[in-house]
Amino acid sequence: MTFHPQPRGGAPRPWAFPAPERGALPNGLTVLRSHRPGQQVVAVEVDIVAPLESEPEGLDGVATIMARALSEGTDRHDAEEFAAELERCGATLDAHADHSGVRVSLEVPASRLSRALGLLADALRAPAFPEGEVERLVRNRLDEIPHELANPGRRAAMALYKELFPASARISRPRQGTEETVGRIDAAAVRAFYAAHVRPAAATVVIVGDFIGIDVDAALADTLGAWQGSAAEPVAVTPITADDTGRVVIVDRPGAVQTQLLIGRIGADRHDRQWPAQVLGTYCLGGTLTSRLDRVLREEKGYTYGVRAFGQVLRSSAPDAPGGPTGAAMLAISGSVDTESTGPALDDLWKVLRTLAAEGLTDAERDVAVQNLVGVAPLKYETAAAVAGTLADQVEQHLPDDYQAQLYARLAETGTVEATAAVVSAFPADRLVTVLVGDAAQIAEPVRALGIGEVTVVSG
Repeated sequence: MTFHPQPRGGAPRPWAFPAPERGALPNGLTVLRSHRPGQQVVAVEVDIVAPLESEPEGLDGVATIMARALSEGTDRHDAEEFAAELERCGATLDAHADHSGVRVSLEVPASRLSRALGLLADALRAPAFPEGEVERLVRNRLDEIPHELANPGRRAAMALYKELFPASARISRPRQGTEETVGRIDAAAVRAFYAAHVRPAAATVVIVGDFIGIDVDAALADTLGAWQGSAAEPVAVTPITADDTGRVVIVDRPGAVQTQLLIGRIGADRHDRQWPAQVLGTYCLGGTLTSRLDRVLREEKGYTYGVRAFGQVLRSSAPDAPGGPTGAAMLAISGSVDTESTGPALDDLWKVLRTLAAEGLTDAERDVAVQNLVGVAPLKYETAAAVAGTLADQVEQHLPDDYQAQLYARLAETGTVEATAAVVSAFPADRLVTVLVGDAAQIAEPVRALGIGEVTVVSG
């Protein structure tokens, strides 16, 4: 038989995260744009400085309802007409609220960009917030809450935030509100929150795609350029504080056959010089199927389908912000195990952390992590939406426009010793808050025997 020659990989081509061009419209709207040849679906992200901490007392969730209501009719189209216009453009429009602010996302074929930008501008410039539509959105949100409480992962996150942060802090409470607070929201409250925070001077638009044959400047000027509003007032935010005294909270789910694990604390955000090393070390600990936690808990012991370690920015401020930096990130380990294995799995998880602190990472672990994190970057950013989302994150977190490109360079330069020190500092075995959602009658005593902290049981 004659065989064809085995294919050989080509030489890698240089790649860097796309650098945006920065500008501004006369109305105060900041613009970041990135021309990506071949990306015929253009992605637009609008970041608005309207943090959840700005929600009126007793109205947690009003930012979420406002964000969802932006596409429920404008001064030109009612809700059905607006949806039909988006469909004619082949566009999708989404919005959500988070601790840092409100984000509005648009994707549309490049050939219909101007028309879709006009709809986006209408939604931001003159949303109608009809009482009937707001009431419907409130009912929908109230219907979602029981499902979230029934979801072990979501319930664990709620318990961890409540346990870590002071009760007076907005970040300690559910991001989209509770049944009590959402039930108080009406169209007047939504309009008031919009009027207080949504204006071009407090917003940045990121636009990414193939702009060949498109006059982007004219399209922006004719649409988002018509959005008017007052000057942006500085939004005062309080520093994030947390109590990471080692302890365990069991959210009781009698009869549960699995236990959901969420173990966390807070640390510095991406402005910290150790962030790249922390990213690398955390990936070695639990970033993929070949990481330490999975090798022990999944491959060797068979306790779980997977355990992950990660760092997620909660909120960031500019380094020179009045009162100093107020940023923080959640550092966490999450997964699930069968009920009977809860105690042994936690015991082995803590052994992994202690061994890591005593012996450190290996050069092989570090090299694989760098290859995975840096090597797959071009694939991760194949779409315009992925690029736009990262650029908008940088804006939201007050990072320089070249931050992502510099991060990959720093990851490649980070050594094993530095990565070890960062991940050990991020996950100290004696300073972790552990939340378990499971059958307390079966797991409480085995967990107490581990000595990883005082154990408290709360109702599910």
